Amino acid sequence: MSISGFTFLRNANKLYYPVLESINSILDLVDEFVIAVGQGDEDDNTLELLSKISSDKIKIIHTVWDLNTYGGGSEYAHQTDIAKSHCTGDWLFYLQGDEVIHENDISVIKEACEAYQNDKKIEGFVFKYLHFFGDYEHYFHDHCWYRKEIRIIRNLADVHSWKDAQSFRVIPNFEGNDYFRKEGTRKLNCKLIEARIFHYGWVRPPWAMKAKSQTAQENYGLGSSDIYDENFDYGRLDYCEVFEKASHPAVMQQRIKELDWENTLRFSGPTCINRPIMKHEKTKYRVINFIEKKLLGERSLGGFNNFKLV
Repeated sequence: MSISGFTFLRNANKLYYPVLESINSILDLVDEFVIAVGQGDEDDNTLELLSKISSDKIKIIHTVWDLNTYGGGSEYAHQTDIAKSHCTGDWLFYLQGDEVIHENDISVIKEACEAYQNDKKIEGFVFKYLHFFGDYEHYFHDHCWYRKEIRIIRNLADVHSWKDAQSFRVIPNFEGNDYFRKEGTRKLNCKLIEARIFHYGWVRPPWAMKAKSQTAQENYGLGSSDIYDENFDYGRLDYCEVFEKASHPAVMQQRIKELDWENTLRFSGPTCINRPIMKHEKTKYRVINFIEKKLLGERSLGGFNNFKLV
């Protein structure tokens, strides 16, 4: 049995992606780690950053992004597929540049891959998510944020990244930009495993969070208008869960020590300042979250999962 890690990157360091921590969190588990590195801005030093990883497992594929052909965020899926196409493993472990695995979960992941290696009915594994927000002490795991998602897939030609690369889907006869296609596609048959994705996409210095949000707007074809204040406002962190009963991955410890924007975070006042209100801040969803947590034992009211649990 062999496992390939894979991801895509561009402008990783300037947008404060914890890419070294992400890759190193599973480097011992995988037999290779394939990275589609897109041509970035003039000051992009992603390749220089990756050179700090001293391992012959790293395989870099140079790419050029095409946001005109792949709009609506589908360039993310396109880049994911490029990296996937260069993987040679039986199982493919996908980690985005802001996702990290805890060392305590590695054995669970390896055992699952070994146990289902010959069970072709199982096409992937679903992980539980912790979405950290503002800092490393607050997170979301509720109705407004996906609680589970596919991160390991079997190496099958018809399995493609889907929509904006959050998930995967079986898309036969794939042609060009089929990343939003539903007709003639199906969900993967997956097993839920007791392993976590520590998602740090919303833990950045406020200036970097503003830059990341504006970049995402452009990549989704929403324009580049400046809808934010000088720095990103994280809103009231008292709307978040408090992370106090477990530890972060060991590879994240130095980055956690370097957090220096505590004084910009707040726990009172307006829901948000000088930015659009986010889904989790709306009264409707705060009520839904209360019902799910307090009355339904965290069972979801509706919602969509792009996988079928077996």
